[in-house]
Amino acid sequence: MLNILLMIILIIILFIIILLYLGIRISLAYEKIGSDIKGCLKILIFKKIKIYSSEFPKKDEEEEEDEETEDEGLDLKKLYELAKPCFEDLKIFIKAFLKSINISKLENHLLFGLDSYASTAKYIGIIWAFQAVVNNMHKNANITAEPSFTSSVLDMKGDNELEIKPLKLVIPTIKLISKKDVRTLIRGVLDERN
Repeated sequence: MLNILLMIILIIILFIIILLYLGIRISLAYEKIGSDIKGCLKILIFKKIKIYSSEFPKKDEEEEEDEETEDEGLDLKKLYELAKPCFEDLKIFIKAFLKSINISKLENHLLFGLDSYASTAKYIGIIWAFQAVVNNMHKNANITAEPSFTSSVLDMKGDNELEIKPLKLVIPTIKLISKKDVRTLIRGVLDERN
């Protein structure tokens, strides 16, 4: 009986390791026209099995009225002082996080316009410069923008997919959490939220 239980535990651990090694695929498709926003977020394992899917806006959210809640502000100065000794450790973790991400598809299109022709031309030039940098940085990136000189508009649509390999993050996460300054920062953030 004990051997069977150990085999089941071993199979579960092996399955989790394989899952973490193969990664998780996140897919986000969206479209914003005027004030209407539609989209779908999917999280897949083994590149095909859907474990989470959410469309927005949800029908429940459209029917419900917005309730105002009072949100107490965080003490940013205190959090900055707590985070200052952690910057180097956080920088190392962010580099490891970026290495664990593989962008499969990054397709976004922007329709941008202001009431003034000159302002539209000025800002679309800045957007085109940004898109040229991003498109040249990654082979799967296709970011486009087009000006609209007829009216003030900010419409966009996109289809994005990325894969995260969590197994590559285990060791950097353990190293990050093992630092005393980082644990102090986490405690400070949790205290501020409560």
